Amino acid sequence: MQYFFQDNGAKDLIVFFAGWGCDENQFVNLHDAKDVLILYDYKDLNLDFDFSKYVHIDVIAYSAGVFVAALMADNIPNVRYKVAVCGNPYLFDEKLGISQATIQVFKDITLDNYLEFRRKYMVFSDEEYEKYNQLQSLRTIESCADELEALQKLYTQKKAQINPQFDKAIVAEDDLIFNLAAQKGFYQDKLKVIPQARHHIFFRFNSFEDILKL
Repeated sequence: MQYFFQDNGAKDLIVFFAGWGCDENQFVNLHDAKDVLILYDYKDLNLDFDFSKYVHIDVIAYSAGVFVAALMADNIPNVRYKVAVCGNPYLFDEKLGISQATIQVFKDITLDNYLEFRRKYMVFSDEEYEKYNQLQSLRTIESCADELEALQKLYTQKKAQINPQFDKAIVAEDDLIFNLAAQKGFYQDKLKVIPQARHHIFFRFNSFEDILKL
């Protein structure tokens, strides 16, 4: 996997597991006093980072990153709080995760239709769509396709190792990627719903800390 580290000279760290196809550019609107480690591009789970200086670590996992965080629960020390955002640990479960039909939508993304995909699936309003395009991921379609294939293989190989425990879950009311009713059943009283929102909810917050405090 790849990572981006924002060193703010803090004693506490927020680890953010980004979603499929993401990089750090999509989250530059979020500003934190704590140190922030953004993880992405899950073609493997190799992570070379020294966590030893941090007293408290909070984990926020988004979309496909919820699955990856659920696999790496024992690899990050001193975790105080874990939040799942618009995702489920059982990423490729037909009910709880991404359906086969939606996976095919992902596989059919091209340079000719990716903007249509963004507007339909990722954002709720035209204003958010404009912001999303300004803060877009710089990864290629080929890189994203390779990551999707790697995630599917990883899920098949390591499904039994998933640790599904999160302290809180946040979902978008109008998410077209993860079924809201299924997430309500899975997370139950841990769930908070963001109204009038689609899959990318990060324009509703000023910092990762705001997400933890919601």
